[in-house]
Amino acid sequence: MKTPTADHFERQYQTHLKHLKLKGLQPKTIEAYARAIRRIGDYFDHQIDALTAAQLTDYFTDLVASHSWSSVKLDLYGLKFYYAHVLRQPWVAPGLIKPPRSQRLPDIVTVDEARRLFAATRVVSYRVFYFTLYSLGLRLGEGLRLQVGDIDAARGRVHIRDAKGNRDRFVPLPQATHQILRRFWQVHRNPVLLFPNRHGGLKGAASATTPMDRGGVQTALHQVVESCSLKKDHATQPAPQLCHPPDRGRSRST
Repeated sequence: MKTPTADHFERQYQTHLKHLKLKGLQPKTIEAYARAIRRIGDYFDHQIDALTAAQLTDYFTDLVASHSWSSVKLDLYGLKFYYAHVLRQPWVAPGLIKPPRSQRLPDIVTVDEARRLFAATRVVSYRVFYFTLYSLGLRLGEGLRLQVGDIDAARGRVHIRDAKGNRDRFVPLPQATHQILRRFWQVHRNPVLLFPNRHGGLKGAASATTPMDRGGVQTALHQVVESCSLKKDHATQPAPQLCHPPDRGRSRST
């Protein structure tokens, strides 16, 4: 049975979700800010409406010790949003967090390394997805959101929707990518999604309403990268980024 404190937290959390959606934030940001409130709620036994600067110092000190600076910043921004739009209160700890400045370029796979990665990816849907990201120069979320109607074969371009900054853009469509996507679509024949989720197998893919799972795609990529020995010597960095070749309009084969 929920306690009155837990019930109050749940109501406030649902209000938080409503405000996140009303502000037109990206789904990824909404999930991050929502996760921040859940995590902070667990830490303080669901009593987060009157946190002091000392309590926040303790929380973020513990968080820095166990999570990345990226997670720390997201929790900070999520809690600030909660204070501003749910509690309608000023932020109680200005200047509390100052992440270290760093400019690290991600490891970029070469064309030969990309070919090895594609060849080592046994799951067809993942292999086609990675090739699409590489050949079009897309972020992971942009690739997952691709729809059948975004492919403009007549003009040789792809409509990328809801990209960074909530902006749309067009990218060139290499012939090799178009052919691979067309063959892949003929396998699952989902009328909307280019990369439907795999929960229901091939039969379920045709009627799926959500794309492939982001976590599954990332996990599979890390496993393939390690199996190909593509990971660089930077032990703390993520797997190399799938980036497009310099000439995006040029066809590439798998």
